[in-house]
Amino acid sequence: MEKTLFSRFTGALFAAGCLVSAALHAAGPADDHQGPLSAFGKPDLRASVQVGPRPFYLVAGMDEGALKSKLQRCADGPFRRTDFSIGHRGAGLQIPEHTQESYEAAARMGAGIVECDVTFTSDGALVCRHAECDLHTTTNIVATDLNSKCSVPYSGPGSSPKCCTSDITLAEFRTLTGKMDASNPAAPDAQGFLGGTADWRTNLYTGRGTLMTLDESIALNQRLGVKHTPELKGGDPARIAAVFGGQAQYAQALIDHLQAAGVSPRDVWPQSFDLADVLYWIRNAPAYGRQAVYLVDYDPAARDTVPPLPRATLESLKAQGVKIIAPPIPALLAVDAEGRIVPSALANELKRLKFDIITWTFERSDLRQGASKAGFYYAFDPEGRAIAKDSDMYKALDVLAKRVGVLGIFSDWPGTVTYYANCMGL
Repeated sequence: MEKTLFSRFTGALFAAGCLVSAALHAAGPADDHQGPLSAFGKPDLRASVQVGPRPFYLVAGMDEGALKSKLQRCADGPFRRTDFSIGHRGAGLQIPEHTQESYEAAARMGAGIVECDVTFTSDGALVCRHAECDLHTTTNIVATDLNSKCSVPYSGPGSSPKCCTSDITLAEFRTLTGKMDASNPAAPDAQGFLGGTADWRTNLYTGRGTLMTLDESIALNQRLGVKHTPELKGGDPARIAAVFGGQAQYAQALIDHLQAAGVSPRDVWPQSFDLADVLYWIRNAPAYGRQAVYLVDYDPAARDTVPPLPRATLESLKAQGVKIIAPPIPALLAVDAEGRIVPSALANELKRLKFDIITWTFERSDLRQGASKAGFYYAFDPEGRAIAKDSDMYKALDVLAKRVGVLGIFSDWPGTVTYYANCMGL
C-alpha cells in the first residue's frame, strides 16, 4: 500500500508541484486589488484546489495503521475548499506572511477561511501584519530610507530595531516588501539583518511580498471565494488613543470596514486576545459578534491557558455571550499513560459547556525530530512519546477533529489540513 501511495505521490509532484508558483503568478499588481480577475493570465482560484505534494509526503511517512490507510485512500482526490482549513496569515510556512502571494496560495490549497491580523498605520489605515511592531522582521524596512522613522532604527551589528506600522503612513507602508519572519542581529549590515530564516522554512518565495490593507484582503478573499477571520491585534494604548480615540473605537473600526465591504456576518469570524474587544462586538455589533472568537494563549511551564479558564470563568464567558474560544493546540491535547494522544481536561470542559472551539497553529513547528524538539505547539508531549516525527502530526490532527471536535484549525500550510479534512468529510 505504501508503494502505491508513493507512486501516486511522485505522479502528483508534476501535477500539484506547481501549486505555489501558480498561486504567485496569479498575483496582480498592488494597485489592481479592487478590479475583477482577468480571464487571461489570472486563474480563478475558486475553481481549483491543489493540496500540493506535502500531504502525500507526510502520509507516506506515517506508521502503518487505520489512520494511514484511511488517508491513503484519499490520494486521488478530488479536493475541495473547506472551512475546517484556515490559512494562518496565509501560507507562512514558505511564503511571506500577510502578503497577497501568501493569501492566494492559502486559497489555492483549499483554505475556506484566510486570516488578516489587523493593526494600523500612523494615519489610521487598517493593515495586515501580525503585530503593530514587527516590520523589522517581516519586511525590508531596515534596508530602506524608512528605517530612520522606526521607533528604534537599525544601527548596525548587534542592534535591536523596533519598526512599527504606526511609525509610518499608509503610503509609506505600501513601499515595503514582505519577507519571511526572521532576522540575523549578528549580520554585518542591514541587508544581512533581513536573513535568519529557519532551515525548515525557505526564502524561495521572497522575490515578491505584496503588503495588504484590511480592505484589500477582504476584496481578495471575496474574489477568491474564501471567508474572513480578521484578528484585531493589540497595540500601544497611547497610539491607539491618538489615532482612533480609544480601544473601543479601534474595535469598531474593524466592524466598520467589514460592513463597508458588504461582508455577511455569516462569513466572518472576528478574533481578539483581548476579551474587551470580543465583548464589545457581542454588545455593539451583535450580528458580527455572534461569531466573535476569544483567543487565549498557553503557558507550557504552568500547563495552563493565559488567562486561566477555570469552570467559573468559562460559565461567566458563556453568560456574557461568548460562543467560540480558541486556545492553541497544546492546551487542547494531552498524552495518556499508554502514550496515546487524548483531549485535555480543558478540551473536555469546553465541550461539556458547549463552546465551539477553534485552534492554532498546524505546520508551525519543525517536527522532523519529534515533539521533544518542536517547542510550544507540541508542548503537550514534551518527551515525544506520541509525536516522534513530522508525519505524526496527522495523529494530533485526528484527535483534534474527532475527539475534541474543533470547528477548524489554523495552518501555516493549509494544504496539509485540507487533505485531511477532505478525506474525513469535514
